Amino acid sequence: MTRLRCAILDDYFDLALSVADWSRIRDRVDITVFKEPFATETDAANALKDFEIICAMRERTAFPRLMIDALPKLKLLITSGMRNAAIDMEAAKERDIVYCGTQYSRDPTAPLTMGLILELTRGIGRENARMHAGEPWQVFAGTEIEGKTLGIVGLGKLGSKMAGIAKAFGMNVIAWSPNLTAEKCREAGVGYASKEELFATADIVTIHVVLSQRSRGLVGAADLARMKPTAYLVNTARGPIVDENALLEALRQKKIAGAGIDVFAVEPLPVDHPFRKLDNLVLTPHLGYATRESLGIHYGQMVECIDAFTGGAEPPRRLA
Repeated sequence: MTRLRCAILDDYFDLALSVADWSRIRDRVDITVFKEPFATETDAANALKDFEIICAMRERTAFPRLMIDALPKLKLLITSGMRNAAIDMEAAKERDIVYCGTQYSRDPTAPLTMGLILELTRGIGRENARMHAGEPWQVFAGTEIEGKTLGIVGLGKLGSKMAGIAKAFGMNVIAWSPNLTAEKCREAGVGYASKEELFATADIVTIHVVLSQRSRGLVGAADLARMKPTAYLVNTARGPIVDENALLEALRQKKIAGAGIDVFAVEPLPVDHPFRKLDNLVLTPHLGYATRESLGIHYGQMVECIDAFTGGAEPPRRLA
């Protein structure tokens, strides 16, 4: 039997081979791990042109039509998650490439969102750094979130989970999204607001909608201008949902109190990006999904797909 070549992409944490059992397919598949992002699409195509199987991390290395056309040997493409806006599904179908996904058993993004909220309002990481640096005792007073209003943009599975966490902290919760109804809000035990009302009244706004052409730029300069000067914005969804230039301007001019951002229009975030220079902005490197447990589920299900595909069975969770 001819051995196939499998590329695991964007394993930034160097965890792929340790959190899943790849021994199940080692008799049929040679595995190569790419830990760093490719500099250009051409570099990616050159590096991957001889692989029959590619395991992609959702919305990191992109697979538009030109990229897929540049990979003549590709037979099986697996993404983490059950959707990936960076992969041209139609191009994969036309090439008869089997395209599969992986499922979350739970999503660790909501706890990270609350962590960003706590950092913005209580400065835990900042104060830890000051303590280690031997700086003066008690300089900054925090802000309580109990009794404050959390505005959730997107009340799907993740947004609803975030609402429950916020209510456990004693927060009032309101929500809005383009298709959200007052009835759905009542079912979730949160208040319904228009987009204008949410941005004008919330003490903290958090984003939990899926990136699509419709949601790209959903939060713009007009929305940020409605926010109170004491309010915070948190984005753990996808970078392009928020107009980054508008957010940069609002933070520079102190029109809002600050922001906590885990996702960016360009990832990894360039080292010279102006976000890195703002002291009212808490930055994390897209950690929402990034736990050993979550990655273990994704990579384990990738092994499952490869095992079925190379064994002549229908791979699970097929998307195309």
